[in-house]
Amino acid sequence: MKPASRTLALELLFVAGLAVLAYAPSLNIGLIADDYPNISQARTWGNPAGLSTLLADAQFRLRSTSYWVMYVLWAAAGVAPVAYHAASLLLHVLNCWLLLAAGRAWPPMRAGALYAAAFFAVHEGHQEAVMWFSAISELLMFFFGFAAAVCWLESHREAAGAWKLEVASAGLFALALLSKESAVILLPLLLLAAPDRWKRLWPQAALCALALASIGASRTNSFRFTDGSFSLSAPFWMTWPESFVRLLWIWGWLALVFLLACTPRGMRRPTLAALAWIGIGLVPYCFLTYSTRIPSRQTYLASAGLAWMFGLAAAHWRDAWPHRRRALAVFLALALVHNTVYLWTKKRNQFRERAAPTDQLIALARSTPAPIFVECFPWPSFVAGEAVRLAAGRPPETLLWDRTSLQLHPDAVRYCYQERR
Repeated sequence: MKPASRTLALELLFVAGLAVLAYAPSLNIGLIADDYPNISQARTWGNPAGLSTLLADAQFRLRSTSYWVMYVLWAAAGVAPVAYHAASLLLHVLNCWLLLAAGRAWPPMRAGALYAAAFFAVHEGHQEAVMWFSAISELLMFFFGFAAAVCWLESHREAAGAWKLEVASAGLFALALLSKESAVILLPLLLLAAPDRWKRLWPQAALCALALASIGASRTNSFRFTDGSFSLSAPFWMTWPESFVRLLWIWGWLALVFLLACTPRGMRRPTLAALAWIGIGLVPYCFLTYSTRIPSRQTYLASAGLAWMFGLAAAHWRDAWPHRRRALAVFLALALVHNTVYLWTKKRNQFRERAAPTDQLIALARSTPAPIFVECFPWPSFVAGEAVRLAAGRPPETLLWDRTSLQLHPDAVRYCYQERR
């Protein structure tokens, strides 16, 4: 193996090891809330026999890749939680590798590519995208979007086979658009990476136009519009800056202060590019009406900009002050330990609590043949119904929700969610 290939292999193993170490707690938590209804829906939408129906539906086709993955996992593992969380973790590892590859291919970010990928691997700020399986759409959008970006950037360097890489980039970009509605924001991010080649992005621009047309066609029947959780009149002027500031805390702010205070002017441009990536990546989620803080799962794409800024700071420290590399090693170790410990403690406990209601209800449904009168449950009733049907093999009608039904089934077992202590 050539030295360069050996170095790359070691870097890939290092980044993968960090990602697995940091997010291993996700492997032993149960499925959470929307996971069960989404898996149930995927049995129809993700089935190869339903492909034409799925792609013809303006609302659901922009989540196609999620349904396909869920269907494969369902066919292979039923509702074994570890299989679903392992799939999310595997995607996170692949995304870390793609971020490393994109950093190597994007000249302004090349020096800090490894540091950026290592930070992204353990960053706790986007943890919901990895630890909650229903957020797999974020991982898939990132995966196909970054794969498209890597092909796009490499086509700039490879003169001979550039057109093949551009075709591959367009195809991967199409899959990103079939992963989540917000994938249209990938187009300006590609422009940010190579602004001088904007004319070559016409296939991606055409695909974005089709995706926007699909979103527009679903406005009247999509729950994302009709339930009021998304609106162009939302206070985005509060949501965007507040989410931007929170995403940088704490390591992003330290990296930014260092880059602005201790680096030459030549570093300002890549720093601004990293900040622009964060800002652009947050835009689609600034129109939420239920919060002025973007949920952590929806910061996954924007976190790449944060990781690059962290990588740039670490790379400049390494090159500018070689005699202080021990201090750099301490700084990097603190960042990695801080994020990893936070994931293993507070976040692990939070997600276990989120999974607990359905875990308890499923255990009861498996242990008794009687109907179950649900006195209190923190999630909507359809979540409980699908959890019992998929995991316990009993119909949703097993669950009774009102006292009139209880009178008809005096043998019913009472259930009320008891929080773990």
